[in-house]
Amino acid sequence: MRLASHITVAAVAFVAATSLAAAKDWTTVRIGTDATYPPFESQDASGEIVGFDIDIVKALCAEMKVTCEIANTAWDGIIPALTSGKIEAIISSMSITPERLEQIDFTDKVYNTPAAIVAAKDSDIAGAAPGDVAGKVIGAQVSTTHATYVEQMYPDAELKTYPTADEYKLDLANGRLDAAVDDIVVLNDWLATDDGACCKVVGTITPVAEIHGLGAGIGIRKEDTDLKEMFNAALGTIRANGTYKEINDRYFDFDAYGG
Repeated sequence: MRLASHITVAAVAFVAATSLAAAKDWTTVRIGTDATYPPFESQDASGEIVGFDIDIVKALCAEMKVTCEIANTAWDGIIPALTSGKIEAIISSMSITPERLEQIDFTDKVYNTPAAIVAAKDSDIAGAAPGDVAGKVIGAQVSTTHATYVEQMYPDAELKTYPTADEYKLDLANGRLDAAVDDIVVLNDWLATDDGACCKVVGTITPVAEIHGLGAGIGIRKEDTDLKEMFNAALGTIRANGTYKEINDRYFDFDAYGG
């Protein structure tokens, strides 16, 4: 076992990180996002990162009076980018789950929308119950609550994971998957496009707290408690003054904040 040396290294790292955090005045916050997840975060034709999460975090940074630097960061490397100090926050539709809370901290939720399952329009899949997808191949983005849900709740289905949502959508449209699981807002946004005309929502998924967590929040390093407090205060302000609703209504005809 290497427990003693691990604790020593961790303690030194914690002290160093705590000292670093204490020295920060947070005039600039580097924020990572995986811009492959419309309508929450994506790149427009000019390459600018846009979406609901992006508008929200810009409003938060304006309220906090800090400069935001938003960087496109691959999903499978976004938590390591945070913990290693390459970025100071994650705004990327990341669910607040017990597993992630072992590595990082989160602000209060930014939004909370349910998951759903989609399949081809001529599919024989008639719902989201385990029996409906037995023997089927189901796609989901890797390292997401949706992949975890399929793995744990659909034992008789085969899970196939993808680095980005765009890749499972392509395989579903081309008949290489039987179905896919994702946030219902993301799926409906895709279904409204020409590429998504192949498919339909066949059922919504009842949230499981241990898997889906408490909604999507902003990821923060555990030692950066002051930055977390700043984000939470700003989030409370934009919820109260109508800015959140104004942004919400640009994208949705319902309150994405959820219950």
